[in-house]
Parts: sequence; C-alpha cells; structure tokens
Amino acid sequence: MSTPAVSPSGFSLSPPTAEERKQLEAGLSPAEADVLLHHGTEAPFCGGLLDQKDDGVYCCRLCALPLFRHKTKFESGTGWPSFWAPFDEAHVAGVRDTSYGMVRIETLCARCGSHQGHVFPDGPPPTRLRYCINSVSLEFVPGGGHLRDPLGRGDDEALQAAAAG
Repeated sequence: MSTPAVSPSGFSLSPPTAEERKQLEAGLSPAEADVLLHHGTEAPFCGGLLDQKDDGVYCCRLCALPLFRHKTKFESGTGWPSFWAPFDEAHVAGVRDTSYGMVRIETLCARCGSHQGHVFPDGPPPTRLRYCINSVSLEFVPGGGHLRDPLGRGDDEALQAAAAG
C-alpha cells in the first residue's frame, strides 16, 4: 500500500474518493458548482472575500485544503481576491488554459482539482505573481479558527502544527 501524498506543510494531498467527492459536491450552491466544477468565473468586484482583510487562511471551498494566507493577499484592482503566494506551493496546481483566445495558467486545488482562478506574472514582490482567485472558490477561516475537515484528513491539526513551526 502506498503512502498518501503529504505536502511540505503536513497536509494530505490524496484526492477524495468517488464517494467523498459526491458528498463534497452535494454541499455546493449552484454558483459554487459553476466555478469549482465547471471552470466558471464570478463577476468582478462582487465576490464576498474581495474586501476581507482579517488575519486568517483561505481554503478550498470544496475540500477545505488551505490555499492562501491573509499575509499574501493584496489589492490588485482587478475585482477578484489576489495573492502573491500560496499557503504551500504544493497546494495549488497550475495547468495551461487557452480558452477565450488567451494563454493563461489556470489554478486548481492540488487535492480535489477544483477550479480556483488563474495566476499571472504581474504581481508584487517578492514573487511577482498574482493569483487571481474567485471568492466563491474559497472559504475564509479567521486566525485562530478551526479548519473544516470534510475528508477527515486531520487538516486542523496540520494547520496548528504549521502555525507552531
């Protein structure tokens, strides 16, 4: 039996089973399902997390894997929450996207494969990257709060260990 994939920050990256995925998807609103499962995009300047400035962690709305930290969020003026670095580089996957006559890098949750947004090379230092993410793809957990752990992977314990380390 193979050992499940674990990110450098201690989170399981093993994808959900078919049954787990079915349960995760059943809890989505139509707008969340459109973006997360069908690569949709929410309208700019209307996302619920655009103006969120509190300390905390931004997690995948589908599987709850931490994707971004508040300290990497910045105001890009694009109308979507923007970050200059992921929580852990292993938590965000990138794939080439040539839709709409453009060449972009689509960002996906590395654990469940849900669509998050895109990453562009026009962000601030130190990375010069701009992860442009749909609010509806994310779930905000305030600093000191507990992560939702729908897959029973020990995500909250991993977050506490990452915060302590």
